[in-house]
Amino acid sequence: MATETQFHVLAVDDSIIDRKLIERLLKTSSYQVTTVDSGSKALEFLGLQKDNDKRNPNPPSVSSDHHQEIQVNLIITDYCMPGMTGYDLLKKIKESSCLKDIPVVIMSSENVPSRINRCLEEGAEEFFLKPVQLSDVKKLKPHLLKGKSREQQLHQQIQQQQQQPIKKRKAIEEALSPERTRPRYSELTVV
Repeated sequence: MATETQFHVLAVDDSIIDRKLIERLLKTSSYQVTTVDSGSKALEFLGLQKDNDKRNPNPPSVSSDHHQEIQVNLIITDYCMPGMTGYDLLKKIKESSCLKDIPVVIMSSENVPSRINRCLEEGAEEFFLKPVQLSDVKKLKPHLLKGKSREQQLHQQIQQQQQQPIKKRKAIEEALSPERTRPRYSELTVV
């Protein structure tokens, strides 16, 4: 039961110091944390990107296995990273039909209003300035709960759809039951 209520956060940052800091802050707040050092590794972990690197002939099966076992409830990513920026990662996640509802938080050491606005307009839930502090981490809870309630609503809809045929069948069976048909024919005489 405890694992159901624990939220899982994917932290993405190319700086090992910032990655360790955010990991410690999240774990202090009782979150389960997975850290990766790039946007492409985050996409691999989420099962969105196949490993096209020719130097590594074996695709990372660990990422897709984790994706099946562990659901990510929130992604927190650095903005400035080599290769794929946090903004690029945000766009890829929001374009994905299966991941678009996962809340994404961007963090950066640079306070650039146009960058902050662009990320928020693209769908980021928050934009934190580094160094991230415990007070920032506490702001994540409503976003996690919102994502969790969406997940629960979807689960309830699926359950209701599965229950609907059972209810219809039960109503038909009740309508055709012998108890309901006997009174209709009790007044008839056989010739």
